[in-house]
This record gives sequence, structure tokens and C-alpha cells, in this order.
Amino acid sequence: MKIESIRQVMSVSWAGLFRLCRLDKPVGILLLLWPTLWALLDAGQGDIWSWPALALMLGVVLMRSAGCVINDYADRHWDGAVARTNTRPLVTGEVTPTQALVFFVILCLISFALVLTLNRLTIALSFVAVALATIYPFTKRVTHLPQVVLGAAFSWAIPMAYAAIEGVVPAHAWWLFGANLAWTVAYDTQYAMVDREDDLKVGIKSTAILFGCFDRAAIAVLQLICLVCLVGFAQASNANAALMAGLLVALLLFAWQWWLVRNRQPECCFLAFRSNNWVGLAISAGLALSLIK
Repeated sequence: MKIESIRQVMSVSWAGLFRLCRLDKPVGILLLLWPTLWALLDAGQGDIWSWPALALMLGVVLMRSAGCVINDYADRHWDGAVARTNTRPLVTGEVTPTQALVFFVILCLISFALVLTLNRLTIALSFVAVALATIYPFTKRVTHLPQVVLGAAFSWAIPMAYAAIEGVVPAHAWWLFGANLAWTVAYDTQYAMVDREDDLKVGIKSTAILFGCFDRAAIAVLQLICLVCLVGFAQASNANAALMAGLLVALLLFAWQWWLVRNRQPECCFLAFRSNNWVGLAISAGLALSLIK
């Protein structure tokens, strides 16, 4: 890299990087934190203040930021044609592609440094997490199922959490993994419904396009799968009625989302997507209360 290029990289807009990481839109961070918290609460029996738990939660925030950076890098030639994304820093030139890549590597290295303080199993699992976060943005070009890859990426913190706290990944952890995978595909389909018309024009693939007129039915099925998996987790982990109460609240929120997206209006689909934060909170609160002795 030439000296001039290094100077250009160092003169990055910090405000641009802040928005590139979506730190001004924390809903995405919370949607990744909630399932991590489910696993940490169960593995630690309510204790989320140990170093492994704190390291994982911080790592989740950093890797979500890294995921946003590489996503915008991959989409930089298409985001300008989409109304919702045409002011992103890589589109406007506030952040250059080289700066974005350097920042992505830095975020990954910091996250990996945190993981290195944990056990070997967690370190091994972290390589899968980085791979999923890196390949996800590019799957939109080759498959209508990028939401499934995103769901796997968002769910991989669950086995990592159990590995970090217990040293193993118990069988019932995969109930949580399945629940979060289905939930993520459901809410990211709602998100993709906002941009469906623009995505069709520029050639971006998504489950919203794949499902077509069956999009609402598919979301409902995915949400029901999520709840069924969570009931399976509750039974396998001997959780009490508090968690079931949290799942009831989640069901009511899902029903509200079904009503919101009934006409497929973009603003309503986006509102439905954002309301998933409350779903995660309800389940987390129910699980936390169920662990009170």
C-alpha cells in the first residue's frame, strides 16, 4: 500500500464508520444479543456477569458491526439504487471501500482477541462465526435464501455461549439454535419485504422474493416453528411457567406482526421487523424469571 493510500485510510470519517456499523440503529445489535443472552442465562443459570459471558456479549456487538461493514462493502454497487440504502456511507463516499475493509479486519481481530481468552472449543467455533458473517452478504447474488445464512450467523453465538460457560454444547442448545434460525429468517423476510421491488430491479435475491404471494404464510410458519422449538427447549431444560409466559407474549407479538404486514406496505413491514426486539425481550425476561430460585 502506498503512503498516500495509508494517509487516506487514516483520514476516515468516524461519523461515517459509526453509521456504517449501524451503531445509530441498535435494533440489529439487540436482535443478535437476545439469543446470545438466552444461551448465557441457561448455561450460567442466571449469571451473565462472568468474564466468558461478558466477552461473548462484547464480541457479538463487534461482530455484528463487522457484519454490517462487509455487507455494505458487498452491496456498495447496488445500495445506491435502493431508496432505503442510497445514503449509506459507502454509497455517498463518506467511507471508502479500502477503509471499510480495513475496519472490518480490525473489528474481526478485536473480536478474535476476546475469544482467545476463552476455552479451545469456543475458539474453534469462532472460525465458523467469522465465515458465516463474511459469506452472508455475497449469498444474495447466488441464492434466494440469504436469510437462512444470516439466521445461521445470528444463531452461532448460541453454541459458542454454551461452549464458553460449560465447556460443551448440550443437546438442548440446538432447540435454541433452531428457534433462533427460524425467527431470524422470519423477521429478515419482513425486512426484505420493504425492499422487494428495488431488489427485483437490481437483481438482489431474498426469501421475500422467493416466497412471493406466500410470504405472510411463510413468516407465520417460521414463527410457529420458532415457538415450537422454544417449547422443546423449555421442556428439555426444565424451565418453569415464567418462560412459557414469555412465549405467550411472543405469540401475541407475532400475531400483531401478522396484522401489520397484511397489506405488505413497506412502512408496516419495517415496523413489524423492528417489533421483534420486543419478542427477544419477552423471551429473555421469561427465561430470566424462570431461573430465579
